[in-house]
Amino acid sequence: MRLSYLLPLMLVSAAATADVTGSRDLEMLPRFPGSEIVSFKEQTDQERLYPQGTIRRISGRLRYEREVLVEGQLTAITYELPRTHSATEVFTEMREALQDQDAHILYWCEGRECGSSSLWANSVFGNSTLYGSDDQQAYALLRLAEPNQDNLIALYSITRGNRRAYLHAELLAANQPLAQVLPTPATLSRQLKSAGDLSLPVLDAPQDDWVELLARSLNLDSTLRVSLSGAQAEAWREALIEQRVRAARLEIGESTGDGLRIDVLR
Repeated sequence: MRLSYLLPLMLVSAAATADVTGSRDLEMLPRFPGSEIVSFKEQTDQERLYPQGTIRRISGRLRYEREVLVEGQLTAITYELPRTHSATEVFTEMREALQDQDAHILYWCEGRECGSSSLWANSVFGNSTLYGSDDQQAYALLRLAEPNQDNLIALYSITRGNRRAYLHAELLAANQPLAQVLPTPATLSRQLKSAGDLSLPVLDAPQDDWVELLARSLNLDSTLRVSLSGAQAEAWREALIEQRVRAARLEIGESTGDGLRIDVLR
């Protein structure tokens, strides 16, 4: 066999042996090139509490705006990332890969907005390797699309003081069907500004909980103007105006399509 054929095989073999024995990637989350698995565990009947808000410790207890408490099959993987790429870059690529599979973001924070990295590392994920600088972290909690809608994925990235970067991914397959979990207003606002649009195909006629959520999200930035598209776009516009979103900020786009689509007007 020629050397030109041997070299790729040697590289694949070297990458495989660098991973923790018995570890594997998640099927729906492709590995970032050059990453190595440094921690891996699978547990049945594991209870996990995933925060939906800035995490703090007050009077000895963890505090955050909301939470999702789930019990089920847990698969947790920690990757050490290549030195040539930042933790934020890898986090973004992994989050977008999940969104491309129609996963729904329930919470998303970056930097100091997430709170204490020490609490995320030790109290949420139980992995001290994930402790680093508060301004070099990112976290996202996502719910997978049907038929895996009872599965959650948590992503957490961090850069430590020694400049080593890590991505932690957890898949929690719930034992029982998950109830409706709404994203936070700040998460929807971040998603809308980041992507420039927000697609909500399951929303037809206005629903009170979603009207309130979208109104709170849009009012986090009073300068943001958007267009609303969908068969019920006019009804959504009226409902949002009733929730004190200024009419001048809301335009009507296309009147066809499933659910509701919101586009930022530049």
